[in-house]
Amino acid sequence: MNGLGWTLHGDGRTIAPGQVVAPEERLTWPRTIGIGAQHIVAMFGATFLVPLITGFPPSTTLFFSGVGTMIFLLITAGRVPSYLGSSFAFIAPITAAKTDHGMAGALGGVVLAGVSLFLVGLVVQVLGAGWLRALMPPLVTGAIVALIGLNLAPAAKNNFVVSPVTGTVTLVVIALVTVLGRGLLGRLAILVGVLAGYVVAVLRGEVNFDSVEKVDRWIGLPEFHSPTFHLSAAALFIPVVLVLVAENIGHVKSVAQMTGRDLDDVSGRALMADGLATTLAGAGGGSGTTTYAENIGVMAATKVYSTAAYWVAACGALLLSFCPKFGAAIATVPAGVLGGAGTMLYGMIGLLGARIWIDNKVDFGNPINLTSAAIGLIIGIADYTWKLGDLTFSGIALGTIAVLVSYHVMRGLNLWSKVLPDPQRAEAKAASSAV
Repeated sequence: MNGLGWTLHGDGRTIAPGQVVAPEERLTWPRTIGIGAQHIVAMFGATFLVPLITGFPPSTTLFFSGVGTMIFLLITAGRVPSYLGSSFAFIAPITAAKTDHGMAGALGGVVLAGVSLFLVGLVVQVLGAGWLRALMPPLVTGAIVALIGLNLAPAAKNNFVVSPVTGTVTLVVIALVTVLGRGLLGRLAILVGVLAGYVVAVLRGEVNFDSVEKVDRWIGLPEFHSPTFHLSAAALFIPVVLVLVAENIGHVKSVAQMTGRDLDDVSGRALMADGLATTLAGAGGGSGTTTYAENIGVMAATKVYSTAAYWVAACGALLLSFCPKFGAAIATVPAGVLGGAGTMLYGMIGLLGARIWIDNKVDFGNPINLTSAAIGLIIGIADYTWKLGDLTFSGIALGTIAVLVSYHVMRGLNLWSKVLPDPQRAEAKAASSAV
């Protein structure tokens, strides 16, 4: 029931053509440990970038990613192989919350996002996901994901201009490795690009190692922090919950397709698990978590979906988080490197929103879709601000509200007037014809 009992796949050494190692199976432990190490490498580049950009302690974030992964595997009973790494959706609200309320206030927002996600998962587990699809059709989900990425464009530029040479090298190496790298190397383009940019930054004298030299311990606990709660900060994290819902549901569906299993009944538990992991992270000083697409790539390449490999990865992340020297070294990555990586990452997040529209055949010939997405994107990207008493809604939060309200109000009026085709019915018809 807890997903901790694995049977050996075949002889434990080979995988026959057309076969896969199922979540409840494993290879020999040396091979399982090797694949677990690949998962650590795959998640690492993205996971440590979030605390670097937001100013959170890298070791603490790494610690809670390992703990969160263990929680996820236990709550889903080992049926959904996944690594929970840092979510890029938290970067913008954390940055905004820190400006007004400091790190503690930002952590409070992470906790509230985690609790909200847990409650959504609980409702999905009890009632099913139909209501969620009605509230967040592909038009809305795609718009929210797109504006989260594109709203961060100024942050990428601000880091990039600090050292354009280092930023350019980082960005170019990421692009080259993406195109030329084979297998796992191609999936580690971000990590390779950051390492290359870091080397250039060291050669150019842009890296200060004083913080590393001041740490006199190789082994020690991560740096923990406690949250404080502010109503005005809570509004910033509403869009993040919607994105995490979409990411988790998408991950479950991807794993189900790759393993040939029906995992709809575990979707609610997956949301609850990520919600609990995010809540714990915020309560202790880490960034919010999400299921990682990077690790799906490792599974697709190796044909190994064993959750045993994810337990290895989670334990490995914990061990790394107990090395203060390692955490201090990560924190020395300079702004130019972050700017180069951010230029690609934030643009990629924006385009992932467009991919949601394309994959779900969203019809922008329908004025309801076109108008609601257009309003939300401009409000979110341009960082509009709306004050309501002591509350301030801006950027991503206000853009999300604009998309949700405009879409559902326009659709509701159209169901009454019947002037235009209903966008949800059209998308459902397109999806069924594609199948």
